[in-house]
Amino acid sequence: MLFKTVRELVDLAEKERKKISHIMIEQEMEVTKKSREEIIERMEKNLQVMENSVQRGLKGVTSRTGLTGGDAVRLQKYIEEGNFLSGEIVLDAVSKAMATNEVNAAMGMICATPTAGSAGVVPGTLFAVKEKLNPTREQMIEYLFTAGAFGFVVANNASISGASGGCQAEIGSASGMAAAAIVEMAGGTPSQSAEAMAITLKNMLGLVCDPVAGLVEVPCVKRNAMGAANAMVGADMALAGIQSRIPCDEVIAAMFKVGQMMPSALRETAQGGLAVTPTGKKYEREIFGNPQRK
Repeated sequence: MLFKTVRELVDLAEKERKKISHIMIEQEMEVTKKSREEIIERMEKNLQVMENSVQRGLKGVTSRTGLTGGDAVRLQKYIEEGNFLSGEIVLDAVSKAMATNEVNAAMGMICATPTAGSAGVVPGTLFAVKEKLNPTREQMIEYLFTAGAFGFVVANNASISGASGGCQAEIGSASGMAAAAIVEMAGGTPSQSAEAMAITLKNMLGLVCDPVAGLVEVPCVKRNAMGAANAMVGADMALAGIQSRIPCDEVIAAMFKVGQMMPSALRETAQGGLAVTPTGKKYEREIFGNPQRK
């Protein structure tokens, strides 16, 4: 294995003067024993699934429960009207992140990045910055490998599971992964990618997982939206030369410890947070009748 930590990843990329995405491809080759072509072909398929889910979501989908759907379209219309207050690329990323997760809620095909519940952040940001950076298809695939490199570190040193570490482990990780990938695509250094990951993740520490009615809909779709916005801002901060005072690996370790301290009611059990608000319980009764869960 070429790297286990962000520090090892960055050091290797800087020493060999390679992109983080290229180091990740080499790691995949070593771990899976597959050829570079096979690994890139598989990621190309993931990219196509992401593209399809964004496009489907932007046409408008609604979940069977009716809890989610149509917000990605609403935001695109708002952007077109030109009266928005935040940046157009940020809002586009938000819309495309929601589009992906609305498709997930509607039982459509998505690519887990790193989970289904957080699947909107990486493609949402990718297809938004694509409009400004005009990457080649190869660079878009590299974007996913860069995100994957940071996700690999989190998965092997902390957690990417809401049931284990709360939503910080899902949306938080996805946002950090996206921020790091944005930086590389924009021409930033490996160190700047690590700073983007650290800045983004540490601002999502403590985020609970409290799905209403136990479904990956509310507040999951809008958390992907805000995760995408967080990733965009974190990437810009890193590209501006801003550094995280706490190193990336220590931020990841802190996230893991926070998750361990989090009560089970706030870790995907739908027994706390928004899931047990009066409205949250009302939706649960409407969807499932009279549930046994209290």
